[in-house]
Amino acid sequence: MTPLENATKTADGVVLNGFVLSPVVEQCTGCDRVREFGEEQFCSSYPVPSKKWVGGRCNFATHIKAQAGSGAKVNPLKASKRAAKGR
Repeated sequence: MTPLENATKTADGVVLNGFVLSPVVEQCTGCDRVREFGEEQFCSSYPVPSKKWVGGRCNFATHIKAQAGSGAKVNPLKASKRAAKGR
């Protein structure tokens, strides 16, 4: 984890490019976007990481792999006709 560059500590919290950053939540553990500033860890992509996890999973998360679908459904009747034609 590289430290946040150009971040400053203010009374509101840690500010980076005009945005006040919130510390990461437990689900962010292991993500490549987590950066350290002082003793705390922050997301380098989104200022409020807890809101990204409300709907399920964060779309910025690099440590979670998307599950592939089971493929297209095959209609058995059409499949047998294709096999009979030799395709």
